Amino acid sequence: MKGPLFYSKILLFGEYGIIKDSKGLSIPYNFYNGALKCDGNTSPEALDSNVKLKQFAIHLSELSQSEDVLVQFDTERLSQDLEKGMYFDSSIPQGYGVGSSGALVAAIYDKYATEKITVLENLTREKLLKLKAVFGAMESFFHGKSSGLDPLNSYLSLPILINSKDNIEPAGIPSQEQEGKGAVFLLDSGIVGETAPMVNIFMENMKQEGFRNMLKDQFVKHTDACVDDFLKGDVKSLFGNVKQLSKVVLSNFKPMIPKAFHSLWKQGIESNDYYLKLCGSGGGGYILGFTQDIDKARKALHAHKLEVVYNF
Repeated sequence: MKGPLFYSKILLFGEYGIIKDSKGLSIPYNFYNGALKCDGNTSPEALDSNVKLKQFAIHLSELSQSEDVLVQFDTERLSQDLEKGMYFDSSIPQGYGVGSSGALVAAIYDKYATEKITVLENLTREKLLKLKAVFGAMESFFHGKSSGLDPLNSYLSLPILINSKDNIEPAGIPSQEQEGKGAVFLLDSGIVGETAPMVNIFMENMKQEGFRNMLKDQFVKHTDACVDDFLKGDVKSLFGNVKQLSKVVLSNFKPMIPKAFHSLWKQGIESNDYYLKLCGSGGGGYILGFTQDIDKARKALHAHKLEVVYNF
């Protein structure tokens, strides 16, 4: 038995801001993927995944029995498959901000949810919001609190535009210029990040009025402008706004940026060779980069591994 593939995702814009109703834009990233398998594999990775899935299954049966039931699962079939050694075979790096738990949640929902909303249906806003709520409840097992966006992106395999908490829609993004020099890239920090501690720091900061004002007047403003520019294909305006966003993050989200990258972050803003921003919750994993000249960025960041995600 081998299930369908579910892909990783990249939240181009909106990390932290979407908690406070900023816009966001999330795109599938097909370079990494995962699938449920039941093929007798007894490697340490497969056995470890099977143990974690059994713990996850307990969470799912609790969800099925809660008062405001959002979703029901075929828990009997899930248990039987887990006893046969089912595991999630994934190339998606964990703790890197590219949705490893999101792909797993999407795969489990796809296979075991009863009365599921399928990708082939007419996906009304109501259905998208219901899916997002279901996925948020499922993924909370991994992060404590989840927006449900990562699994939604993985399940639909479509770019998703977040207008606000209650307003999400599939988005058409400009097609890539394969020969374009401008690029969005991933920079490997070499450190595994953990979502929960970073979100806790953010929630603590939100208790301060100054931080809340900065979020509303600067962070959300530039994030919203970046989303609009990207969707319109206005590259010149986009880079102006990404630069401002990069500055705001460096000044106000320092704990989320690994220390070794503070000077590289600043160097990008000063040289205009590239601009860095958080990819997911930060604290490690990937850092997202934007450049108008990928060769210049590669040169400036020659000590690091870059993966191009999108070309302008």
